[in-house]
Amino acid sequence: MRDDAVPRRALVLGASGFTGRHLVLALLEAGADVVTATRSERSAAALRGWLSAHGLAEAPRNVLVDFTATELLPGGPEAFADLTEIHNCAGAFRFGMSNDEARSANVATVEAIVAFAARLPGLTRIVHVSGYRVGGADPQGIPWSEEERRASYARLGAYEASKVEADAVFRARAEQHGLPWTVVNPATVIGHSETGESDQYLGLAASLKDLWHGALPALPGDGTTFVPIVTVDHLARFMALLPTDQTTVGQSYWLLDDETPTLPDLLAQVGQHYEVRVPRLRVPAGLLKRLPERITKADPETLTFLSSDRYPTGAAQEVATRHRLVKPDPVAATLAWADHLAGQRFGTASGGPVRGYRDVAGTRTFHLGDPTATTVVLPGLPVNADSWADLVRQDAGLSAVDLPGLGLSRGSGDREWGAWLTALTALTALTTLTTGGGLHLVGHSVGAATALQAASVHPERVEQLTLVAPFFLQPTAGLLARVAPLTRAYLRRVTAAGLSRRLTGSASAAERLAPAVADLHRAGVAARVARLLQRTTSAAWRRDLHRLLAAYPGPVHIIVGADDPLTDEGLALLESLPGVALSIISGAGHHPQLTHADELLALIRRPRGPAWCGDVRAPRSTDGQAPASAGSGLPSSRAASAASGSKREVKKRRVGGS
Repeated sequence: MRDDAVPRRALVLGASGFTGRHLVLALLEAGADVVTATRSERSAAALRGWLSAHGLAEAPRNVLVDFTATELLPGGPEAFADLTEIHNCAGAFRFGMSNDEARSANVATVEAIVAFAARLPGLTRIVHVSGYRVGGADPQGIPWSEEERRASYARLGAYEASKVEADAVFRARAEQHGLPWTVVNPATVIGHSETGESDQYLGLAASLKDLWHGALPALPGDGTTFVPIVTVDHLARFMALLPTDQTTVGQSYWLLDDETPTLPDLLAQVGQHYEVRVPRLRVPAGLLKRLPERITKADPETLTFLSSDRYPTGAAQEVATRHRLVKPDPVAATLAWADHLAGQRFGTASGGPVRGYRDVAGTRTFHLGDPTATTVVLPGLPVNADSWADLVRQDAGLSAVDLPGLGLSRGSGDREWGAWLTALTALTALTTLTTGGGLHLVGHSVGAATALQAASVHPERVEQLTLVAPFFLQPTAGLLARVAPLTRAYLRRVTAAGLSRRLTGSASAAERLAPAVADLHRAGVAARVARLLQRTTSAAWRRDLHRLLAAYPGPVHIIVGADDPLTDEGLALLESLPGVALSIISGAGHHPQLTHADELLALIRRPRGPAWCGDVRAPRSTDGQAPASAGSGLPSSRAASAASGSKREVKKRRVGGS
């Protein structure tokens, strides 16, 4: 074992990468003094932000590394004479690189790091991250001849060949310099065992993406195909303990879970968790490797990982057991990772509000924003929680939650609203006990019906109720919403620009609606949306909602767009209810969160005010009939234009306009 009297001073190279960030946390938790090394100030800033978001008040000292310079780090080894350990997580995990790019990223960096380490007087360990498919290369053959290098890179591909060469180079050079080294050969590194957090979307993650979108025609491999996993937090903790154990010097450890199901079975379990169709067809790895890329749609370099090989994990398990390091359950960890990937839309939604899943009455429910927020938005149709991102980004106390079976949430739709709403309000009510204040439910369009239903059943849990564009107080929809097969066909093919024009009258919201369109294109979602839109035309349901609103004992704030009016019947109902306040957003239609986010957020935040803030009535066409309203979420272009151009009287004042 290591002499605990000597303080641990660790340098982490590649600290801003996926594994490196988690290793920094693990080393700090283990009591080590850490120095991080990044290639740029931008990477250093990103690392500081990530560490802060993960509870670290003050980031470790950071230095810039230059693998092409004479000195690897500023000041050379003399400026880092107190280092006791180096952890090398640097390199490139990327397919499609040229041979020169791959060697520069993975082989040249190892050469530079070992040369630097050899000049450190107090170094007790250098740990190198290799890979489970590349570990154990013969260091006696270093340097490779040009002929051997060409053959290896042609056979394995640039990425894997460079990792094989780097593994051999590391051990050969470390032995030459008499350095105490250890190599870790991790399997496919997936997200955190509990949160699933990850920002890598290559390899197995790409298969999960195809599965989620229904684009996986067959399961790759057969009953022997083994693509093992290891969670990033388990890998980080294992690496952090190695310098404390003298028996690990000069050893290579294959870190993976032997209990990982075979690849087709693992993907099938993820598919069941995603509630998507799991392909029945299985294509053996050997056949996949022979098929052209235009058919497999897979990078040839990734296919080398489809193998039935098993690996020598006994030594790593012995070290983990000796240090009481328990490996996470591989299936549970994979499902948490799968949720995280889906919630992040496989890398296309990074950088915005907090995104994640939680279990609500047995339904995996997606939330945008802090899950402990006490103002909860239930979105309308055919949009989703992501359509509220602008408001959630501005207000940390606001979150949006996709309804069951819609957006990114699992489930079958409105059949499970009752139990789901009870559980959701109960979860939020628990939060209000510790944070103060009460639950503020904000329902938009169809979401207004769910919010009213929840508040009516559990009025003691709801302090404020805000209904934005409540469809049941507005004219019923036109033909598109009334005929579910027609609606379904439209939604499954609509583009973001097309949906933006239909909902707002222009293509300006196309980028913000891209996530909603992606959801609508997934199997089953458009059908559920179409069925719900059809249900909004039900006179019986509308009457039931009118009765619930009339009987609700608490205050209600109604917010509508001036171009998305109430019916005369709806207006008369509101005028009869003393606890209702009405606000009107000038120039807005049925989706003010897309067109008038600032005005809408101000109204949601506003404390309960005077009973009436304004009045808007349904515009009349030349034949005296009310035109099709945006109340369904899918107005016709002609109706949207007519509503935009109509004039109506406002009795008191408009919000956001004159």
